Amino acid sequence: MSIPLVPDTGGSVTRRIHVIGIGAGDPDYVTAQAVVALNEVDVFFAMDKGEAKDDLVALRREVCARFIREPGYRFVELADPSRAKTGDYRQAVADWHAARAQVWARALLDELPDDGVGAFLAWGDPSLYDSTLRILDLVAARIDVSYDVIPGITAIQALAARHRIPLNDGGEPVLITTGRRLRAEGLSGAAFRHGPLEMAAERGTGILVFTGTDDAVPLNDRLATDITAMGGRVISVSPTAQSEPFRLPDVPAEFLPIVEILPVQLLTLAIGKARNMKAGEFRHMGKVTTIE
Repeated sequence: MSIPLVPDTGGSVTRRIHVIGIGAGDPDYVTAQAVVALNEVDVFFAMDKGEAKDDLVALRREVCARFIREPGYRFVELADPSRAKTGDYRQAVADWHAARAQVWARALLDELPDDGVGAFLAWGDPSLYDSTLRILDLVAARIDVSYDVIPGITAIQALAARHRIPLNDGGEPVLITTGRRLRAEGLSGAAFRHGPLEMAAERGTGILVFTGTDDAVPLNDRLATDITAMGGRVISVSPTAQSEPFRLPDVPAEFLPIVEILPVQLLTLAIGKARNMKAGEFRHMGKVTTIE
């Protein structure tokens, strides 16, 4: 049964929701602020994703058992709607979020008293690659509810701390992206070496290394050697490349970026033809600009 949009009555919101970041899988990552919020909750809502992911709900229960002083809360597990595996990715996600919002809205009406406090426990931090906040915005358009967010420790922070490394070089930006975009957009040599170097050994993965100029040449040559040592396939793009299609003309350094892109464009056309695909067509993400 569809839940209509909530009318604007001007009244006070009664149901409250905490979205609590519980860290990257270790209960020791739960913050003091999160503990306070956990102890205010009457009903915890969790998505049931089937037997393969039962441990995710179990870990949430473990966090609650450890930090809640007076257990009087309930856990409500919700069946997770399926997400389309084919077609446009963004539309599939949008449809999935809408279906989840419908399930959540009904559960909040049925399971949470008007003056109750509910919670969704999010891995890491709710603001980073987590759909909870987007779905709750859809829920809030349908029922009378408000929510707040308790930040958590992300896997990125936990890994950086464990390996005692800063997330950024001095004065440099930090790029956080997904594996879905990684294959489409690529990485600088430094970002690849200090990031997903292990993917070089994945079956079917081929990597183009642009050797560049001046001080970058020995660094990128070493990167190519390391990738090969891990079992990866490397094609070097440079004026001295062994493979003729990727051998660039010897041009001044300021013109090298222009000629570097030509082999990539030609390779894209060849791969597209071989796979009966249109080169340059957006398949797994949307175009940023809509007006040329």
